[in-house]
Amino acid sequence: MHFLLERYRASKVARSTAFLPAVGLFVVVACMIALNSRFLSFGNLENVARQVSINAIISVGMTFAILTGGIDLSVGAVMALAGTITAGLLVSGLNAGLAIIAGLGVGALFGAGNGLCIARLGMPPIIVTLASMSIARGLGLIYTNGYPISGLPDWFAFIGRGKILGIQTPILIMLVVYALAYLLLQRMPIGRYIYAIGGNEDAVRLSGIDSRKYKIIVYLIGGFTAALAGVVLSSRLMSGQPNAGVGFELDAIAAVVLGGTSISGGRGSIIGTLIGAMLLGVLNNGLNLLEVSPYVQNVIKGAIILLAIFISRQRGTASAR
Repeated sequence: MHFLLERYRASKVARSTAFLPAVGLFVVVACMIALNSRFLSFGNLENVARQVSINAIISVGMTFAILTGGIDLSVGAVMALAGTITAGLLVSGLNAGLAIIAGLGVGALFGAGNGLCIARLGMPPIIVTLASMSIARGLGLIYTNGYPISGLPDWFAFIGRGKILGIQTPILIMLVVYALAYLLLQRMPIGRYIYAIGGNEDAVRLSGIDSRKYKIIVYLIGGFTAALAGVVLSSRLMSGQPNAGVGFELDAIAAVVLGGTSISGGRGSIIGTLIGAMLLGVLNNGLNLLEVSPYVQNVIKGAIILLAIFISRQRGTASAR
């Protein structure tokens, strides 16, 4: 009986969408350790975790969007806009709490706007978020006149560079965000609705559930997490950078896909996304330590993402049989 139970547990783990990404992360880490002894140093591992935190936070919102069968290309620009607004308000002398809330609120508003256009007006997610990416980027440049905002108060650096009990603050923020996202997706009704919308939205509507409401919430979450990443990044750089976040939406999509979430929606996990972000961070760090050309790195990462999508589709086809 015990043997059968162990086999059941093993098979359940193997069927998890996070299983293959976890194996991939283990293999990549093992290769990097073998190829470069500096990789395993505490300083380097801490650096990897800190670098991963920004993309990992953005990837939470991207996971929600992709689970519904959508996508959000605006996260990088929204991140920059929220960071510059927070920095600008802090420099102007506004109360610290209000300045941060304003930055996060801007991100949430952009996300809600995306959700309204997608859910209520029936516009394609890729077009809506591409347009809002351009709007957010333009507003950030208008707000700053194209120049970084500096002169932030010294205490603000704690959010992006400080430590609590020896753990860097961005890493703790990332872990809190993932814990909350896990609760939403795995322990609350909204999580079941998000998966169901990605699996078969028509069936969700026919069962009496307002799928449009949950889509708006999903994109609102995406805007909020992008803004939170923007505040953390501005704190780390101690400046509001209107050109920050360029290409970050692609890194977030890569983390979600590498984490085993189906690009067509309805299947995936937030734990898988965290593993995907870590895999991407380890790969970037390891290739830099090995002094691989950035151009070659892009080719390697692109090939790995294509492989991840292929494996995801194969597993989806197999499970549907």
